[in-house]
Amino acid sequence: MKNRFIYQLIILGLVAFTTGCSLDEDPISEFSEVIVGSTDDEGDRIKYKNRSEVLAAYEGLYNTLKDRQEHWYLDYLMLSEVRSDNAYAGTTGSEVVPVENNSLDGGNSVINRDWNSYLADIAKANALITNIDSVPDAAFSATERRQWKAEAKIFRAMVMLDMVRFWGNIPVITREAGDITAENIEEVYPNYFPAQKTAEEAYAQIVKDLTTAIPYAPANNATNKTKLSKSVARALLSKVYAEKPMQDLDKVIAYADSVVADGFLLVEDLSLLFGMNEAGNDVKARNTSESILEVQYFTGGGNWVTWMFGRDLLNYDTQFSWAKWVTPSRDLIAAYEAEGDEIRKNQSIVFYETTWANYYPSDNYAFMYKLRSANSSIIKLRLADILLLKAEALVKKGGAANLTAAAEIVDQIRQRANLNGLEASVKGSPEQMLAAVLNERRLELAFEGQRLFDLIRNNQLQEVMNSLNQRDSGRLPQIRAYNEFSDLLPIPQTVLDNNPNLVQNPGY
Repeated sequence: MKNRFIYQLIILGLVAFTTGCSLDEDPISEFSEVIVGSTDDEGDRIKYKNRSEVLAAYEGLYNTLKDRQEHWYLDYLMLSEVRSDNAYAGTTGSEVVPVENNSLDGGNSVINRDWNSYLADIAKANALITNIDSVPDAAFSATERRQWKAEAKIFRAMVMLDMVRFWGNIPVITREAGDITAENIEEVYPNYFPAQKTAEEAYAQIVKDLTTAIPYAPANNATNKTKLSKSVARALLSKVYAEKPMQDLDKVIAYADSVVADGFLLVEDLSLLFGMNEAGNDVKARNTSESILEVQYFTGGGNWVTWMFGRDLLNYDTQFSWAKWVTPSRDLIAAYEAEGDEIRKNQSIVFYETTWANYYPSDNYAFMYKLRSANSSIIKLRLADILLLKAEALVKKGGAANLTAAAEIVDQIRQRANLNGLEASVKGSPEQMLAAVLNERRLELAFEGQRLFDLIRNNQLQEVMNSLNQRDSGRLPQIRAYNEFSDLLPIPQTVLDNNPNLVQNPGY
C-alpha cells in the first residue's frame, strides 16, 4: 500500500515540477533546503540557520510583488476588467479572446500560469511563517520575528483573497509539505496534493491571518507605502467582509474607519496617483496620503508590464508596434461622458495613433492610462476604494442616517472630480443610492481590478454582461451567456490532471 502511494506521489510530483506547479516547496532556483539551512544535531531539517537567511526569504516576498508582476497585476487586470463592462481584451491572441467572449475553459494558458503562480507565492509565505520561530540565532530578536511573520501572513492573505475571488473553492495551504518517507507518506500526501476547501473556509483563513497579523505588523509609514502594514491588513479586512461568503456590513464600516484613523486622506489632485512630473522623466508622486499599498519602480528597475497596456512615457516608441491588453470599452467611455466626468476619464483613458485597428480607428485608439511608464507605481490598495466600500455597506444597512452618510462619501469623491453632488431624490432612495455608489466605484476605480467583483458581489454580473453587446458595438459577441456559474474561473486542466483531489468548478 505504501509503495503504491510513494509511486503515485513521485509520478505526480514530477509532473507538478515540470509544469511549474509547486504547492508547498520553494523552487531550487530560489529558496530550498538544498541551498539554505541545514540539519540540527538530531538530523531534523532547519530551514534557515540564521537571521540573514530569513532576511533573504523575507525580502523575497517583497521582490515577488516587485518582479513577478505578470499574474497579480497583468493577468489580474485582464481577468477582472475584461470580464466586466470596462474593457475589451485588446488583442486577437487565443489566450485572451476567450476572456472577452466568455469562452474560457480549463485549457487557458493565462489561467494555468496564474493558479500556479499564486500557489507558489503562498508557498513562499508558508516557508517563512512555518520556520521563522525555530531559527537558532540568538541575535534574531523575538520582536523582529513576530513582525516578519505578520507581514508574511498579510502577504498570504492578500494572495489567497485574489485566488478565492477568482476560483471559489481552493486549496487552503498553510504549511510546508515536509520531507517524504515510507512511514509518513499517507500523512504527507494530502499536503502535496490538497483537496479544495470551501470559499467560506478560505475566507476564514484570510481573516485569521489578517487579524493575528495586525498586532505585530508595522504601522503605516507616511513615507513608505510599500510595506505590508497594519493598515494594509485593515483595508483587506474591509474588502473581505464586503464579499458574500463573509459579508458583515458593520465590519466593513469599522475596518474602513480604522484605515482612516491610521492617517490616510484623499489626495486633492487625482493626477498625483497616476501622473508624470512636469519634466516628464519620473512619476508625479509616490507615497501619497491616499495610497495604502503600492509597489514602486525607479529608473533602472522598471515596471515591465507598462508596455503590455500602452505606451511607456519614458521611452515613447518602445514596444508600441503591437496591440495591447485591456482596451477601454465604449461602454466605459460613455459612462464617463454621461457624468461629464472629464477628470477621471482623462486619468483613466488616453488615445494614441497606432498601426492596428482591432477595436478603434488607428488614428484615435483608446488605451488604459493608469500605468504610464516604467517608473509608475502599481497601487494595490488606496483609500477611495475603501471609502466607497464603506458607502456601499452603509447603503445596504439602510436607514436615513446611513444613506446620508453614504452620500457624503460619494459626494466627497465626486467633488475631487469637479462633479456636482448626488441629487436629493437619489440620496433618499436605497435602490438609487446603491446604483450611484457602484457607478462611482466604476468611474473612480476603472482599471484597478474592482469592477468584476463589484458586479458579482451585488448579483449584477449576468444582467450587465448579457445585455452588453446590445449597447457596446465594439465588444466581441459572446460565445455563451453568463449564468450562475460565471462568477468563477475554471480550474486549469493540467492542475486537475496532476492533482486528483481537485474538482472542476461547475459550468466548465
